[in-house]
Amino acid sequence: MNYLRILFSLIKYKVSLAVTFTAVTGYIVFSGNIDIELIELAFAVFVLASGSSALNECQEWKYDARMQRTLQRPIPAGRISVQDAFLVSFLFIFVGLFLLYFYFGVVPLLLGLFNIFWYNGFYTNLKRISAFAVVPGSLVGAVPVLIGWSAAGGFIFDQIIVSIAFFLFIWQVPHFWLLMMKYGEEYEEAGFPTINRKVNSENLKKIIFVWIIATSFSSIVIPLFLLNTTLLFFLGVFALNVIFVLIFTNLSFGKLAGFNLKRSFVSLNIYMFLFMILLIFYHLFPV
Repeated sequence: MNYLRILFSLIKYKVSLAVTFTAVTGYIVFSGNIDIELIELAFAVFVLASGSSALNECQEWKYDARMQRTLQRPIPAGRISVQDAFLVSFLFIFVGLFLLYFYFGVVPLLLGLFNIFWYNGFYTNLKRISAFAVVPGSLVGAVPVLIGWSAAGGFIFDQIIVSIAFFLFIWQVPHFWLLMMKYGEEYEEAGFPTINRKVNSENLKKIIFVWIIATSFSSIVIPLFLLNTTLLFFLGVFALNVIFVLIFTNLSFGKLAGFNLKRSFVSLNIYMFLFMILLIFYHLFPV
């Protein structure tokens, strides 16, 4: 059981599940079905995302050892060696890529390879030298939904899936900057450049609020690209965004500290989850 806890921590299973969820959403938006291929996709993407997360821990364990938030991760805590963790990551990545190719062909495979390169090869290194690495790095979160869409047989440059991927791209920027506002000092002590050093907290709140508005707008326009969008679905999306923006008005113009910051971060994640659920239900049960 202890080995399982180490493994789950190494692969960042919560993050990997979130990645899998967006891929599943892409599949359902195109197919409108829940079938055996969806299960195959979910397993393949989860394994691949887990391998990428484990590789990231191998790349950053020395930085993790300097931060209280990450000090107890398996490698810096000494529960697994870097070599063993790397073997786990390699195995998961290989199996994940193989399953994507075996079940769904070349396009999902290439998208998976691209995401490994962009996350582990590009973003992981860029964030050590730039406080704004999160902007190009957010592309990583937009790719899994394309994997799901293409696995179901969709064209990855279709305006429907591009609009959803764009929403996920925009959403990730305030997601990571809110995290940075909470743990900025730890990141700085570990040697990472942070946006906190570039912009004071009051201006950063306003910048994040602009990204929040952009996130909201990017989701509201998605129904315009869907075929046969119903009034009920559009009203659901609109209502969700009204609530979302009202919550974050407090973030921009209220006092950002302690519980409010945590609540804002959680609210942003819940918003994304609920919006994706709306997309799933609309394509499974169009009303």
